[in-house]
Amino acid sequence: MTAPILITGGAQRLGLAIAENLLSQHHSVIITYRSQKPSIDDLVKLGATAIHADFATNEGVVAFIQALQAQTSSLRGIIHNASDWESESAEATTAEHAQLFNKMMQVHANAPYLINLACEKMLVPGADIIHMTDYVQETGSKKHLAYAASKAALHNLTLSFANMLAPQVKVNSIAPSLLMFNDDDTEQYKQKALSKSLLEICPGAQEAVKAVNYILSSEYITGQTIHLNGGRHLK
Repeated sequence: MTAPILITGGAQRLGLAIAENLLSQHHSVIITYRSQKPSIDDLVKLGATAIHADFATNEGVVAFIQALQAQTSSLRGIIHNASDWESESAEATTAEHAQLFNKMMQVHANAPYLINLACEKMLVPGADIIHMTDYVQETGSKKHLAYAASKAALHNLTLSFANMLAPQVKVNSIAPSLLMFNDDDTEQYKQKALSKSLLEICPGAQEAVKAVNYILSSEYITGQTIHLNGGRHLK
């Protein structure tokens, strides 16, 4: 059995699509999930191992690392996909803003930081770490300040870990903008979102899947960001 690939937040949306694709290629896959979903049982039936994890606290991260190390002694890769999406509120207090900022940093930067360090010796030669960041890592966001800052921090960790873990491990980022709509998105919102990119499409999770497969198959890319934004940076 080959060393598994760990996908955090692998039970829905991009993480689920990536997990399904890697399983179809006969990779060994470990996913984390925060809440129970039917997709978890489906992935387990396909051969995945599922570990409950809550990255909102350091205690939760430590508990996950212990569960992971009890499950495997080696890793082919780590795909940091677990994410939270919250925005600032004009009515929020300073304490509530601080709580939001800390939460975004905890999930998007601190958890990957701690997991990468703890798993360094588990990564086999030629392994990959992939950070799922965001288009806003370079532009900022008027409505999601803390979220954007935390994704920028994760982007910077890509550079640092690429330096630290070379030449044995490649470390890269994938920075999507719009890849998937939510079920409750209005038609008005969809049209506005589509108009922000040059290509004016919502391509679906398979764009992230293709980017992951490229990174896993490449022998000569590290410290880089693959931008999936449809030319949005040129608008």
